[in-house]
Amino acid sequence: MKETTYEEIVRNLKNRVYAPVYFLMGEEDYYIDRISDYILDTVLTETEKEFNQTVLFGTDTDMAAIINAARRYPMMSEHQVVVVKEAQGLRNLDDLTYYLQKPLLSTILVFCYKHGSLDRRKKIVAEIEKHGVLFESKKLKDSQLPGFISSYLKRKKIEIEPKASEMMAEFIGADLNRMAGELEKLVITLPSGQRRITPEQIERNIGISKDYNNFELRSALIAKDVLKANQIIKYFGENPKNNPLQMTLAVLFNFFSNLMLAYYAPQRNEQGIAAFLGLRSPWQAKDYMAAMQKFSGNKVLQIISAIRNCDAKSKGVGNPSISDEDLLRDLVFFILH
Repeated sequence: MKETTYEEIVRNLKNRVYAPVYFLMGEEDYYIDRISDYILDTVLTETEKEFNQTVLFGTDTDMAAIINAARRYPMMSEHQVVVVKEAQGLRNLDDLTYYLQKPLLSTILVFCYKHGSLDRRKKIVAEIEKHGVLFESKKLKDSQLPGFISSYLKRKKIEIEPKASEMMAEFIGADLNRMAGELEKLVITLPSGQRRITPEQIERNIGISKDYNNFELRSALIAKDVLKANQIIKYFGENPKNNPLQMTLAVLFNFFSNLMLAYYAPQRNEQGIAAFLGLRSPWQAKDYMAAMQKFSGNKVLQIISAIRNCDAKSKGVGNPSISDEDLLRDLVFFILH
């Protein structure tokens, strides 16, 4: 069955095409919040909201109260809006099927079910899909983050340089609410008339060094630039708060795991590797192409094992006293030699 997308839902909402029930679920809070906030902000006028907008919390209410609220008719308005936040805390959620058999079309009932999803084999799922909108908000993969960043800024008519996008993706990670907040900070601090975000601006306003970061460390390893790699390690050791070892290990593990997969790509060119790894664009495959020239498949397997070992030691397993800086230095030495 074709999945309902965030873009489809927002497009319909903007065109004032409403469903009687929206069930928003999944691990990624960002899209759930965006859809529910848009409905709360735009369906009713400020005057209509006073009598026709209700926000409930799953931990403080029950299905009977929600259904009673949904069955009310709007007062001096075409619609009423009922939003149930923290719906994952509700008991007897299956009772919603009784309301779904004949939902009130003047009511827009929204469930925000976070940190999990309904079992799609249940009858309630089929009923929601039949009478309303079921949306699953999934965590983005690391490879999808630059695309999210570019799309977010494009809506504001702002561009971002590829390196700057990679810096943000690797520093913030897949926390989209935090990412959106940091991007807003960048937009606000753009000089008048400038519509392009650069690595220098990120360095000034986010606190990520444009020369000493995980993105540059990865590039130094691919190029087997021993001097640059050790300069970055020294910088990380002097600025541990902004450069935690766990974040660096996650970046390296993700890259070398993908590199191992790249050896099995049917076509070992930029387009073929990008398609095989699910990368947003062929230019993202350039690093993998370069690394395949420098590292054998056997060496990559050994590197992945070394990263796991380093991760265990950083958590105290078989490591009584080695600092994070020394652990990273030993790992980088192994990768480069």
